[in-house]
Amino acid sequence: MFGVRLIYFVVFGLYFCVIAHSAIARDDGRYANSPLKQWFDGLRSGKGPCCSDADGSAVTDADWETKDGHYRVRIPRSTIPHTGEKIEMIWVDVPDDAVITEPNRVGRTMVWPIYGYMGPSIRCFMPGSMT
Repeated sequence: MFGVRLIYFVVFGLYFCVIAHSAIARDDGRYANSPLKQWFDGLRSGKGPCCSDADGSAVTDADWETKDGHYRVRIPRSTIPHTGEKIEMIWVDVPDDAVITEPNRVGRTMVWPIYGYMGPSIRCFMPGSMT
């Protein structure tokens, strides 16, 4: 009985370490010394802080649009790609309160998705110039 509990404890501990490492590894430090770092860190939508550029993703013009006066963005269905499988992209409606209304200092469209048990949702969306 004690041996089974120990195995569960070790497996859970390893799983937690992998999850924690992948969360930390997302910050690649691109803007660590940039004057934009403070601006990225302070971005907020009506849903709360966006966190930073490291948590957001740049979006190509083909992967976002306006429809009926609202934004839509195409993002991966999941953050966990299956080995050898193509990542499935889906269109997600951007809630009005997730849109960042301040001027876009980087020019490119960015999205900060959240992945939960009910699928992806958008925490922050910053439209670009759509050139």
